[in-house]
Amino acid sequence: MKRTWIAAATAAVVATAAPAVAQQTDARRIDTQAGPVRVEVVTRGLSNPWGIAPLPDGRLLVTERAGRLRLVQADGRLSPPLAGVPEVVARGQGGLLDVVLDPDFTSNRRVYLTYSEPGDGGSGTAVARARLGEGRLGEGRLEDVQVIFRQLPKANDARHFGSRLAFGHDGRLWVTLGDRMLFDPAQDLSGHVGKVVRIETDGSVPRDNPFVGRPGARPEIWSYGHRNPQGAAVHPRTGALWIHEFGPRHGDEINVPEPGRNYGWPLVSWGDHYSGQSIPKPPTRPDLAQDVHHWVPAVSPSGMAFYTGGRFPAWRDSLLVGGLGTRGIVRLTLDGTRVTSEERIALGARIRDVRQGRDGEIYALTDESDGAVLRLTPASR
Repeated sequence: MKRTWIAAATAAVVATAAPAVAQQTDARRIDTQAGPVRVEVVTRGLSNPWGIAPLPDGRLLVTERAGRLRLVQADGRLSPPLAGVPEVVARGQGGLLDVVLDPDFTSNRRVYLTYSEPGDGGSGTAVARARLGEGRLGEGRLEDVQVIFRQLPKANDARHFGSRLAFGHDGRLWVTLGDRMLFDPAQDLSGHVGKVVRIETDGSVPRDNPFVGRPGARPEIWSYGHRNPQGAAVHPRTGALWIHEFGPRHGDEINVPEPGRNYGWPLVSWGDHYSGQSIPKPPTRPDLAQDVHHWVPAVSPSGMAFYTGGRFPAWRDSLLVGGLGTRGIVRLTLDGTRVTSEERIALGARIRDVRQGRDGEIYALTDESDGAVLRLTPASR
């Protein structure tokens, strides 16, 4: 049976509530700034789920880091793993990672996946596109699978793959790529390490990318100097890409990457090295782009979405950020690119991804070996 409880805002006053159903024993009720929130476990039993994509018919596509792609039915039933998923290196932070739908999914049924791909030199983030099969027999597999992008160079380290996907209003695809714990290559334009890249849906390079025609630079690069960006979302009105990325020891950032700009890693950071060694703090150089928001201490962000739905009117136009360290969702209100307030909605688990559903509900993934899909809807007082 599905379990429900009332989510908590960390700044709110706690008030306990009786369970909503007899079998429910872990209900609690705390009002957020928008009132009480009902949190429902849609399904569990997922192995470290990483990315979620709501389908037009109300079902969900969910990746498991171990290399499985699942369909979640409206009633919470999990499909067997879909066939056709590319081979992944499921080690450390690597595996099957993000999933998004093509903007024209209703007509072409294309989906896009990021994953850690094996190859010479270790592994690297790759992007594959495929068609989700149709009908009783075809729906359990991916068809016409094509790898459209490979991060170069590959590395032996099993960390910092980045790997979020976001479609721009022009139909081009942004891909966030971590620094693979290599540090300095995030400043090297001859590789994809520590970059945001922008490609066409077939993997070709848009002609208006900022480094097209520049000798020694990869033409896919949109911006550089990034550490490990695990959140990406496109502003619904401006069409600008927003990302967030992990700092080294605190200093997580939100950035709005502009074409060709350098975002500073590892030259500057709001955090310090894990060894305790200090890193110069922004702004120290006028040639380095500035973040629009940062956290000290860290929230360990993963997954991000702009809320545009009608179920939570007070949250409309907010930026929702999954929190691994804060074990919930961080909701930011904005004035242009300025963060004006922050609310933390405690869910009691590491949140790996957060997305808006077709009817304005909010889905979140818990990063656990027995991971769950959570659904957030308003609760009556």
